[in-house]
Amino acid sequence: METIYQNTLRPRILIADDHAIFLEALRCFLEKSFVVTGTVTDGRSLITEAIRLKPDVIIADVGMPLLNGLDAARRVREQIPGVRLVFLTMQKDANLAAAAIELGHAAFVLKHSAATELVTAIEQVWRGKSYISPKLRPEDWVEQRARVKQFSKSLTSRQRDILQLFAEGFCLKEIAARLNLSPKTIEFHKHQIMTEFNLQSNAALVLFALKKGLISIDKDIPYAERRAG
Repeated sequence: METIYQNTLRPRILIADDHAIFLEALRCFLEKSFVVTGTVTDGRSLITEAIRLKPDVIIADVGMPLLNGLDAARRVREQIPGVRLVFLTMQKDANLAAAAIELGHAAFVLKHSAATELVTAIEQVWRGKSYISPKLRPEDWVEQRARVKQFSKSLTSRQRDILQLFAEGFCLKEIAARLNLSPKTIEFHKHQIMTEFNLQSNAALVLFALKKGLISIDKDIPYAERRAG
């Protein structure tokens, strides 16, 4: 398999995925063609390691714990504007795909795609282009913009952080400690989310987080339970 690189250099890649077996398999596969600088298992670690390692390309699972891949990537971009992004997911959600591409120099690849498609996606973003798995590609740019608007409607960055952590099973005090905020502030934001979107219960809050792509349907055990197990 021939791979063409910008400026004849192999891109340095940081991989983020919370499935240990998949992460190790992906690392071994990519090391055959690329330079893998590190791996992480949650969104907040992705931000820390990206700033430290300054990779050329980040490959991130969308549905990671603590902070989802899209929001983590947005924050990395603020620190490293030129980084390329490749998102992996089990979710056949064109809204998520469009939101990913809106970040620019990004790719969105389904996890069940062939390995060669992932290599193609990396090559495309390394050349300064974007890539979406054909099954998810919007028909035109107008539709893509509409999907992005639907995906991101009304939630602030802080609300997205808090909503994801609640949906993952963290209690109010744990969220406050992780975000360095007071429990009252967390409670206020939770109340605002539930009021603004007419959510009547914690179960509705979790379903809303799922709809927004902040948690993934393939994460069948909340992160807070996994860490206690």
